[in-house]
Amino acid sequence: MSAAHHNQNPSREYFSCNDIHSYYGESYIVQGVSFTIREGEILALLGRNGAGKSSTLRTISRLDEPELQQGEIWLDGKPLHEMKSHEAAVAGVGMVPEDRRIIPGLTVEENIKLAQIVEPVGWSIEQIYELFPRLGERRKQEGVTLSGGEQQMLAIGRALSRDIKLLLLDEPYEGLAPVIVQEIEKTLQYIREQGMTTIIVEQNAVAALKLADRAVILDTGQLVYEGSAQEVLENEQLRHEYLAI
Repeated sequence: MSAAHHNQNPSREYFSCNDIHSYYGESYIVQGVSFTIREGEILALLGRNGAGKSSTLRTISRLDEPELQQGEIWLDGKPLHEMKSHEAAVAGVGMVPEDRRIIPGLTVEENIKLAQIVEPVGWSIEQIYELFPRLGERRKQEGVTLSGGEQQMLAIGRALSRDIKLLLLDEPYEGLAPVIVQEIEKTLQYIREQGMTTIIVEQNAVAALKLADRAVILDTGQLVYEGSAQEVLENEQLRHEYLAI
């Protein structure tokens, strides 16, 4: 599939947040967070509720444009911190928000096609149906009438239908039955094999860590750990203190 060409040099720094500080209204949410991701890596962004994980994703994607007071965000040499959300999308950020944002009144296929209006286009509709056969079966069904798991598939498929360089997943497993979570995990594993660089925010920390190469843990908007995902899985104290697992 077409995504594989991105992963040319896995060792170079591909994405970085440098000392980012974000506000939502009066709330000082993201407090001086810095981390980097290599091309083709999956990073688990973890922490308890209210740690600032989703806000960090929204700051990166420029979604709802939180006020970035300080800091820089770079993706493949492009300054995301200077962009609006639609510009960040064109620069290669693919956000799958927690609420999925399926467009009412449009079928599954129309939801995907709408994402492909703006160049550059990523995976074809056929490739997305190959990845998620269930979406193919329901292509003519209105997107918002799908089950939660199918809507999650549609949201991921829609993101991949753009030529993205960074996939952001906000709570992809939330509210899904374990059997559906396994299906989404398999998909993310496959996407990873295509060399897609990904950040996953997930309350189910163990599931996210099993998928990820590296992990970043936030606590009240500040970075408290950056290192290998395996290390977090093996470090009981770290998990207990910051992830309550």
